[in-house]
Amino acid sequence: MSNPDQIQRILFDQIDVRGVVAGLENSYQEVLARHDYPDVLQRLLGEMLAAVSMLSSTLKFEGRLLLQAQGEGAVKLLMAECNHHRDLRAIARYDGEVADLAFNELLVNGRIALTIEPENGQRYQGVVPLEHDTLARCLQAYFEQSEQLGTSIQLAADGQRAAGLMLQVLPAEGTGEEDWNRISMLAATLRDHELLELDNESLLYRLFHEETCRLYEPQALTFKCDCSRERSAEALKFMTEQELLDMLTQQNGSIDVGCQFCNQQYHFDETDIRALFSEPGYLDEDGRMH
Repeated sequence: MSNPDQIQRILFDQIDVRGVVAGLENSYQEVLARHDYPDVLQRLLGEMLAAVSMLSSTLKFEGRLLLQAQGEGAVKLLMAECNHHRDLRAIARYDGEVADLAFNELLVNGRIALTIEPENGQRYQGVVPLEHDTLARCLQAYFEQSEQLGTSIQLAADGQRAAGLMLQVLPAEGTGEEDWNRISMLAATLRDHELLELDNESLLYRLFHEETCRLYEPQALTFKCDCSRERSAEALKFMTEQELLDMLTQQNGSIDVGCQFCNQQYHFDETDIRALFSEPGYLDEDGRMH
């Protein structure tokens, strides 16, 4: 894959179809380096990251897009998010041993949720049951049910690299069923190893050399967690000052708040806790409460 850590939108000049291709390598490895995930979850998180990267390319907003899969089996949650800066992060929650099963077997009685959180505006969430054996098929079903859009999604990940290709009928047009059938059938011939190994130009030629299509300028993808000491302090304020002081006594004078995404640890002592509930309280350049 010679186009790692970027997305590129695809323009078809003569038909009413849009597309996007995503490749991840360093950003994917940054996610996996922070947790010791089983192989099957490493692959699924790679697919989640590729998917949320591509989905974010279709939205014109400042904020974040979250893709979640929740279930009642050994795997409780898979979540990936991408913001308008193309910063990525992801996490999995699971109990015990995780067998190498189909997607819907890992997340028993599961559901897929796509959440848009704009910095200014109303939060939106769409949810559909998790009824298919791959993430790609579940997402295709989501768009068919929630958005009534013909959608083709291919996803692949191998623990080192992740990639995706998404094609959709343009919602403003709604014509050209024959064109869409042809394009989606061509996309379905793509194999995982091709998706992971071919550069974007070669991939487009491999699939659509008889079509008139081109790639937009690439947009870089990076791993970045937006956790902070300030946000962790605000989370502590859901408890009372006395509850936190009692917790300090039980925990040798320090409360540790960890970020589940990046494993960063933030430590708060009695001075920090008392300052948190005083007016004014502020964080100095070293992140200490005053």
